[in-house]
Amino acid sequence: MRDYDEITAFLGEWGPYQKMIFFLLSASIFPNGFCGMSIVFVADIPKYHCLIPGNLNLSEAWLNRTIPLKQGRGKLQHSQCRRYRLDVIRNLSATFADPDSINMSEVEQEPCLDGWEYSKDQYISTIVSEWDLVCGDDWKGPFAMSMFFMGVLVGSVISGQLSDRFGRKITLFATMATQTGFGIIQASSPNWEVFCFLNFLVGIGQISNYVAAFVLGSEILGKSVRVTYATAGIGISFALGYMVLPLVAYFIRTWWILLLALSLPGLLYIPLWWFVHESPRWLLSKGRVRDAEAILQLMAKKNDVIPPAVLFNRLELEDMMAKRKKSYAIIHLIKTHNIRVITIIVLLVWMILAIGYFGLSLSTPNLHGDAYLNCFFSAVIEVPAYVASWLFLRRFSRRFSLSGSFFLGGAVLLFIQLIPSSVHYEFLPFILIGSSTILAAILVLFLPETLKTPLPETIGQMQKIKGFACRSTHINHEHLSTNGTAGEAITMVRKKEEI
Repeated sequence: MRDYDEITAFLGEWGPYQKMIFFLLSASIFPNGFCGMSIVFVADIPKYHCLIPGNLNLSEAWLNRTIPLKQGRGKLQHSQCRRYRLDVIRNLSATFADPDSINMSEVEQEPCLDGWEYSKDQYISTIVSEWDLVCGDDWKGPFAMSMFFMGVLVGSVISGQLSDRFGRKITLFATMATQTGFGIIQASSPNWEVFCFLNFLVGIGQISNYVAAFVLGSEILGKSVRVTYATAGIGISFALGYMVLPLVAYFIRTWWILLLALSLPGLLYIPLWWFVHESPRWLLSKGRVRDAEAILQLMAKKNDVIPPAVLFNRLELEDMMAKRKKSYAIIHLIKTHNIRVITIIVLLVWMILAIGYFGLSLSTPNLHGDAYLNCFFSAVIEVPAYVASWLFLRRFSRRFSLSGSFFLGGAVLLFIQLIPSSVHYEFLPFILIGSSTILAAILVLFLPETLKTPLPETIGQMQKIKGFACRSTHINHEHLSTNGTAGEAITMVRKKEEI
């Protein structure tokens, strides 16, 4: 029985149609780069301190002493959440013209009862200054960011289910619309609560769009192009979008205008609907042979090749109809031992990778130097990284390529604590991320190698894929061989492997 790649070999690997799909689907990831990272500037915390009302009639000397000084990061700095009691300051100023003549440490303090004053040096406004997400409410800024990643979590779970049920194409455009539409609405959020909810929906659309484009391109493109698409194609497009973020944010210093400017370009992708087609693989899995044949005929026409008179023979059609009747739920990812091990390892590796990537990317405002340049350099460095991953995955073992990358990244993060404190502030997050990354490097070694192997299309094919050989199977084989006939032992082991 021929597989899909054999059936569609007449199309060629890199014809005009494949080139169009490669660049259009890669381009669809471009907005993900700046939408996913926009929170870096939208929720950044400007310098702030307690607001001092202007009707106190205090001298400039006393106005400068209304905010207490405290020790922080090796130097004295003004308190951000406390001020001296203004009624006491007013009485003292009437008695003492010079505040240096009294011991200010003995003056009572109070919280910022009149709100806060925010520096305009870098931002006109962020959601922090818009809704006073500081001091007692300082958890609300990170929570808004967490809501985006909660959406990413939900989108990661449902995007595959949606694309399997409704199709790759409709899921791709529906989730692109979700990201763009709710991003535009988010710019008019009246309060923090609405902003968080919309950020959650944007997160769902952002990751679902990425996954749908990844799957659709991988299924349409041939074997020799898939690795290039999944690394250099999608990756560089994301990095280019990421580079655009600090450039736009540099000129737009108001959070809601920045969100609007970053969301509106998503409308430019509407015409892609007429150029991107459904995955023939998915159509065949649903028994829609005529629709799949129509798209394959169109692809042949675009590539200027003559398709076979009969694309699918009778046996292949019967096999497709038989497979269509078999449905698998998500529980099948953990139902058998072999697939369960692969699923757990992949989940852990992706989780650690996401923590490391976003943890480092979102911390760029906390680094020394210009926040816009830091963000830009963080994006630029991704381009050679994607090119390197493309080269390694084409020529070397996928397991060792990925494991080596994790080891390198984890080691660098662990040694970052050796950098003098005038480059960096806290090291614990980097130590935790570095340790987790090295753990991921070890876990990757237990995954099966996929270099120059056919792409599995069913649960049955996945069950035949193994990582490191299971020692327990070997031990059971020896044990059974000594307590019964060799034939019985081998039969029982094979049955166990099938289970």
